[in-house]
Amino acid sequence: MASPGVAMKKRLLFLMLAFTSLVIALIVRVGWIQIVEGEKYQEMAFEQQNRDREITPKRGSIMDKNMKILAMSATVERIVANPQEIKKLSADEKERIAEKLAQILQLKKEDVLKRITRNNSSYEVVKKQVEKEVGNEVRKWKEELNKEWEKEEKSTGIYIDEDTKRYYPENNLAAHVVGFTGADNQGLSGIEQVMENYLKGVPGKILSETDAIGRYVPFSEEKRIDPQNGLNVVLTIDENIQYFASNALDKAIEDNKVLNGATAIVMDPRNGDILAMVSKPDFDLNNPRSAPPGENTETWNGYSSDGVAKLSKTVWRNKCVMDTYEPGSTFKAITSAAGLEEGVVTPDTMTSDRTINVLGSNINCWKPNAHGTETFREAVYNSCNPAFVKVAQSLGIDTFYKYVRAFGFYDKTGISLPGEGKSMWHDKPSEIDMAVASFGQRFQITPIQLISAYGAIANGGKLMKPRLVKELTDENGNVVQKFEPEVVRNVISQNTSETLRGVLEGVVSEGTGKNAYVKGYRVAGKTGTSQTIVNGVYVASFSAIAPADNPVICVLIALDNPRGDTYYGGVIAAPVAGKIVEDTLNYLGVERRYNEKDLKVMAEEVYVPDIRGKTVEEAKKVLKDKGLEWKIEGDNKGNSTIVKKQTPKAGASIAKSSVVIVYTDTPDAEKMVKVPDLTKKTVDEATQALNDAGLNIKINGIGNAMNQSFEADKEVPEGTVIEVDFRYLDTD
Repeated sequence: MASPGVAMKKRLLFLMLAFTSLVIALIVRVGWIQIVEGEKYQEMAFEQQNRDREITPKRGSIMDKNMKILAMSATVERIVANPQEIKKLSADEKERIAEKLAQILQLKKEDVLKRITRNNSSYEVVKKQVEKEVGNEVRKWKEELNKEWEKEEKSTGIYIDEDTKRYYPENNLAAHVVGFTGADNQGLSGIEQVMENYLKGVPGKILSETDAIGRYVPFSEEKRIDPQNGLNVVLTIDENIQYFASNALDKAIEDNKVLNGATAIVMDPRNGDILAMVSKPDFDLNNPRSAPPGENTETWNGYSSDGVAKLSKTVWRNKCVMDTYEPGSTFKAITSAAGLEEGVVTPDTMTSDRTINVLGSNINCWKPNAHGTETFREAVYNSCNPAFVKVAQSLGIDTFYKYVRAFGFYDKTGISLPGEGKSMWHDKPSEIDMAVASFGQRFQITPIQLISAYGAIANGGKLMKPRLVKELTDENGNVVQKFEPEVVRNVISQNTSETLRGVLEGVVSEGTGKNAYVKGYRVAGKTGTSQTIVNGVYVASFSAIAPADNPVICVLIALDNPRGDTYYGGVIAAPVAGKIVEDTLNYLGVERRYNEKDLKVMAEEVYVPDIRGKTVEEAKKVLKDKGLEWKIEGDNKGNSTIVKKQTPKAGASIAKSSVVIVYTDTPDAEKMVKVPDLTKKTVDEATQALNDAGLNIKINGIGNAMNQSFEADKEVPEGTVIEVDFRYLDTD
């Protein structure tokens, strides 16, 4: 048995070893905390002792190709509260703060009070994106209250921080391309959404010391970490061309009573650049949630789930990219390209519009058996369905669909926009499927797919990926990243491209596309009229290439459900494309080259000279030299009498032999005459009818009268110029 001394020594030894182990463990633990996890705990301590308020970075601008700003961010302010500071105040003082903030910020007092007194929070946003004037009003009130409470060492707990707000200077221009942002400045549609990572930037911070319960420490120094502003996105869109396309489409919708909206795309086929993209109806980017057409503005809520669903289906929907449709006869250019490339047809191959039977189904021309035997070139001019069925049959199913796939109709284009639609084709097409597909029926594609395919026809055979973003720049204008044009694949040869463009030019100069004719510019194109799945609802379309011999633009127009006098693409879509082609080529500085037909038409138009201040004798001579007639009105009609007034005004463009009303005194009231109804009259008939009524004519187009600038029976001053739009009515 061990002695008591030995037992004591053992206990002491055990205690010493235990104590030593504990000290070593503590040293190791302290070392681990200090060395290994020191940075982590340092960060935790910093976070506990500091509170940060976010500084929103300035979102990058979105600009057109000429650096015209389409979307920009302006510096505004954000009103925030620290509930931990406000907690020290009395109930009456809290109510006072909430009431004043609600008044200045136009908020509900109850909502403000709830925010500024929220438990377990030291940072609450009262209102974002406050204009500077409003922020200054809050600042002034805060200073006055702080002075009042200075002796009591109370604080309002309210702070004014930097914020940014998105503005769109051009309102609805290119709305579907540019897109808009949400309450937190995040992109919700268009380029704003697709390029979010580049545009948004990196937030900054304002760091302030706080005590143990999260209240700001008085007189402590705030630290600021500056935000990194977002990059600017430069588009391929040209603001001016976008205006041309948008205005032309608005007029077409009004003139033709288009119910389901419309699309217009302008592309540079040389590089795939989208110069304009218009989808109607559209919306104001500065107020994207406002009531769409047909909705009650009093009860409308654009933030509700039903409201967002309605907006997404109507004004927010980019029909150019999201919607699919049957292209109709515009697809005949693709069938022609395949046939010419494979050598199964040439422009001079003889064919006919005779009804053709495929697997028991008769296929007719849109004008059955009217054109008879003709060359393939003439069949394209006349848009004869049976001729294209024969080309497809000569190609065979495999080869025909090989070209359909090569032109990109089975794939999305990959354009830099959200929600691109997917085309619809038969999984295992039969001969009848191919036959009707040859002239653009029983399948659906997107407008962006079709114009990309026309781009390949225009540029020598290269299918280009449509490009919408040109480059990224920093806030100093330095280019950070370029997005180069991309060739997807080569589809047809240069020779086929040139041959087909020549044929399509004839469609405009001689065939169903005559309403797209533009004096001085060689335009190639194809009309299209297709029926939708809804009985009696049609899509009128036209695809154009210009100039035909050296293309710089392709234009696609589609009008969904026109309810005017006609729904044929050659009648109502072709002139829209022609207008955009003319305005765009003129803007781009493409020189006009007039042929004999152009010069003949132009010779029939003159500009009214300014004859005011001249004697009647001098005025007569000037008018005669211009090929114009005259009618003298006034008490004194002598040759030496001075002309006081004229109608039409100087500079107006009118037809030769028109009558200018010459006033030798200033009449108390002009003589008023009624405008005749010119509907479907020829140019000669309309001119005669107006002249008989004492009116003049400005002729737009060729064919039959479709629209007139003043409605029938309206009274206008004698000599007024009536603009009349003429269209060929017998077109596909």
